[in-house]
Amino acid sequence: MALQRNGSSFSVSEFLLICFPNFQSWQHWLSLPLSLLFLLAMGANTTLLITIRMEAALHEPMYYLLSLLSVLDIVLCLTVIPKVLAIFWFDLRSIGFSSCFLQMFIMNSFLTMESCTFMVMAYDRYVAICHPLRYPSIITDKFVIRAAIFVVTRNGLFTMPVPILSSRLRYCAENIIKNCICTNMSISKLSCDNITLNQLYQFVMGWTLLGSDLILIFLSYSFILKTVQRIKAEGAMAKALSTCGSHFILILFFSTVLLVLVITNLARKKIPPDVPILLNVLHHLIPPALNPIVYGVRTKEIKQGIQKLMRKL
Repeated sequence: MALQRNGSSFSVSEFLLICFPNFQSWQHWLSLPLSLLFLLAMGANTTLLITIRMEAALHEPMYYLLSLLSVLDIVLCLTVIPKVLAIFWFDLRSIGFSSCFLQMFIMNSFLTMESCTFMVMAYDRYVAICHPLRYPSIITDKFVIRAAIFVVTRNGLFTMPVPILSSRLRYCAENIIKNCICTNMSISKLSCDNITLNQLYQFVMGWTLLGSDLILIFLSYSFILKTVQRIKAEGAMAKALSTCGSHFILILFFSTVLLVLVITNLARKKIPPDVPILLNVLHHLIPPALNPIVYGVRTKEIKQGIQKLMRKL
């Protein structure tokens, strides 16, 4: 039952996800490209993880951080996309109360974990280019372990209140979510309680975590560019920039999709509501699908490792 009577009011036991409420016929057209992107993301990230695991030359901190990014991408895809495809293909719109808030927690925490991982990777490139002689003593396996613990702990703790605050709201009757996934804003609007605290925490948490990461990434690359400009050896500048080119492209993908999503949400009155819904889904697909491909194409060691893996199969 979607609604349970409790005295004179109703309490919600499950939600119904309505993808593209104004253009539900889009679902059939979108299911094919979304499923192909999902398979690409899962296959590419899995291949990258296996390659790094099997190739001894890739057992370095930079590639361990890339492995962490791939794990985060895989979890984000598995949390969101299978449910979206189940809605498209089998009309399985219902999602349990607890499952919905678990999905919300994973999406919020792993999205900020991904941003934080980009920040750590930017620091790795900063040390490699600005302090190359100290790189082996600073960026060690122990550093990667500590960085991974920091990424998980910081973002897990700071994002946990978001689903907790949402789950403690009273949902009196309405249980139809006009979205493909359980976002905080889509769900909290259904509550008959005051959601000011919920919205305020979401806003402050999001901009604090993502904003601080972007500022530190910007500072890292500012120092990198200053250092590169002082390099006078022939070909040294190009080599230095190529070492962080792949990383910069990944940040650009991540930030651009996120920025477009934020802008469309702020301009909801001028943009059809189905557009932010589609962008929200694509944000959990496009970066995960492109991240391993960019590194695989641009990094010689990874490319060679994948070729060795393919020959063994």
